[in-house]
Amino acid sequence: MTHRLAVLISGSGTNLQAIMDAQKAGTLDAEIAVVFSNRASAAGLERAAQAGIPTASLDHRDYPDREQFDQAMIEVLTPYAPDTVVLAGFMRILSAVFVRHYAGRLINIHPSLLPKYRGLNTHARALEACDSEHGCSIHFVTEELDGGPLIAQAPIAVHANDTVDSLSKRVQQREHLLYPQVLQWRAQDRLALTDNGVVLDGKPLPAQGYALA
Repeated sequence: MTHRLAVLISGSGTNLQAIMDAQKAGTLDAEIAVVFSNRASAAGLERAAQAGIPTASLDHRDYPDREQFDQAMIEVLTPYAPDTVVLAGFMRILSAVFVRHYAGRLINIHPSLLPKYRGLNTHARALEACDSEHGCSIHFVTEELDGGPLIAQAPIAVHANDTVDSLSKRVQQREHLLYPQVLQWRAQDRLALTDNGVVLDGKPLPAQGYALA
């Protein structure tokens, strides 16, 4: 059985493109069953449609609260039977309804070395703090915002002349390497969230996850 992904986006879908490219290159043995967005105008939906991937969208503003929107998302995604739900620039805080439904199958990428800089404006915050190191993290999603168990991180050095834009671009390059690799582990049934934490090849990963060289 091919591992099935549902990819959730809100914008242009650069990580989606990296996942699609890895598929094409034969380094990711998974099928993108659907690309979903909370914005019908998201450029990533067009990117998916042009590649022949099914797309779906719901406008969160049409729902009275987060829980009802999330329940509607579950109903849209269910027919696609995703083995992993991939958050790739999905700019919505998920409710317990959604997180519990996909517990152990819900993965997010975040542009900082968690637990540093949860939430938004991570690159600016890293520069303001004069950090020597920055990067991205992939984690299983729990009800705590950007607080789920870490799977992997890709650190980069912060240069003296870095700006938010230059830092963002370099972190994104690392994201595009790291996300397909983690999803391939899922596709190969090597990566799981257990009662003992995140396990890769049957062995618990350290608290900071796997570090991309």
